[in-house]
Amino acid sequence: MFTGIVEELGEVVAVEELGDSSRFRLRGPLVTEGAKHGDSIAVNGVCLTVVDTADGEFTADVMAETLKRSSLGALSAGSRVNLERPMALGGRLGGHLVQGHVDGTGTIVERVPGEHWEIVRIALPAPLARYVVDKGSITVDGVSLTVVEAGDDWFTISLIPTTLALTTLGVKQVGEPVNLEVDVLAKYVERLLGKPSAGESVTEGAVA
Repeated sequence: MFTGIVEELGEVVAVEELGDSSRFRLRGPLVTEGAKHGDSIAVNGVCLTVVDTADGEFTADVMAETLKRSSLGALSAGSRVNLERPMALGGRLGGHLVQGHVDGTGTIVERVPGEHWEIVRIALPAPLARYVVDKGSITVDGVSLTVVEAGDDWFTISLIPTTLALTTLGVKQVGEPVNLEVDVLAKYVERLLGKPSAGESVTEGAVA
């Protein structure tokens, strides 16, 4: 479980193609402190399992389902990524409950700079739109954010200077994809009420 509070702006060191899957090597000196085989680290909001670590870097295998459902397949050596370790039991919940199970990808369609912030409009798949509400929570590339306004197939977020400076959202351009994870509580409520599901989420532990 994560909180969507990015700890470190990391970098993809190498991507090894393995048929229908890939092995990523990523640099993140902070998130690899004490990390070991089998631990989890969120990369742009996708929960990945650590294969090994060395010298501030870690490797993770990314299966076909994850590459299909997320934007990780577009990464290459030199790409910057948002990194977060799982929350510690008993710690403060700075963002909201984030599983690292990506529900789909969206596309940045507009960036409107303000005096001290920036409003970003993101298009999202129609099946996910019903989970997004004004002033609700959503995770974009692993960053816990509050929805400013929600439309039928889009939503807007307001990025403060800290988010712009310390995450990849500060440099993402119009037309680029982002990973989206909607609030899991909304999906549970929908299930309990007997509503149809919008589809399966990416669960790295299940497809890796």
